Amino acid sequence: MDNKKALDILENLKKVIIGKDDVLEKVLITILAKGHLLIEDVPGVGKTTLVKTLARSMNLSYKRVQFTPDLMPSDIIGVSIYDKDTGAFTFKKGAIFNQIFLADEINRTSPKTQSSLLQAMEEGEVSTEEGHYILEKPFMVLATQNPLEYQGTFPLPEAQLDRFLMRLSLGYPDKSYEIEILKNYQSIKKLNLIEPVASQEDILNMQSIVDNLTVHDDIIDYIVSISNATRDFRDLQLGVSPRASIDLLKAAKAKAFLAGRDYVIPDDVKSMVTSVLGHRIILSPEAKIERKSVEEVLKEVLSRMYVPVSMK
Repeated sequence: MDNKKALDILENLKKVIIGKDDVLEKVLITILAKGHLLIEDVPGVGKTTLVKTLARSMNLSYKRVQFTPDLMPSDIIGVSIYDKDTGAFTFKKGAIFNQIFLADEINRTSPKTQSSLLQAMEEGEVSTEEGHYILEKPFMVLATQNPLEYQGTFPLPEAQLDRFLMRLSLGYPDKSYEIEILKNYQSIKKLNLIEPVASQEDILNMQSIVDNLTVHDDIIDYIVSISNATRDFRDLQLGVSPRASIDLLKAAKAKAFLAGRDYVIPDDVKSMVTSVLGHRIILSPEAKIERKSVEEVLKEVLSRMYVPVSMK
């Protein structure tokens, strides 16, 4: 299983984001699984730098849009402009027509504008009054959001959250890593030093390999059992959808590929559960009163599952 290009991308990411190897691996897993990523974190921890490095490493087109309360859907999708010479309208494509689209602080804009991303994220297409457009592959939306306790934010609706394969948090670096960042911040910020290590064709090829990985029926049963358990678990008011089960399978396959295997093991599934399912569930009022976290609840769900032994 040739995963060298994927590992090269990972090494590039490690040059600019120090001490967060597990998070960076999941970022790469998301694109290998043809998914979209939500990064929820406080400002200043390197979210935008991470996305720029990812796009540069894969030599893909990239666009960042700062989401604000007055942002309109046309600012993202595009707008029809009247040409007085021809007497016809021409469509000027918006920022979404890039392979890596960064929606910075997505929860600072209105639900109407947030929803303009839904079709692109689900179908890889954009429909307008003038026509229907297929987005160039690979296509990935990376959205950042500030924690919801910050003022001036609009919580993402469940339908929108469900279209993100993962939700991750970079978090603050440990003291030793932060010292290293301060010593090397000038070179870290020089993204022009980051060389592309994979092409569009390489990414599409790796995505195809991940798609076609064989998964044992016991692993599929394990994934569905986990999803089913969230739907009637006492600490959960809302369980996960079938789309979440599919995403968990895709993420586990990408994890196996990154590890150099052509088969999925239970640990691949376990390691993806919190990141893939955590943003799709809602804790019950009782669980909130008991101050239980999403991670604790999902860990309890996993502890009750029968873990399959055969994988190949």
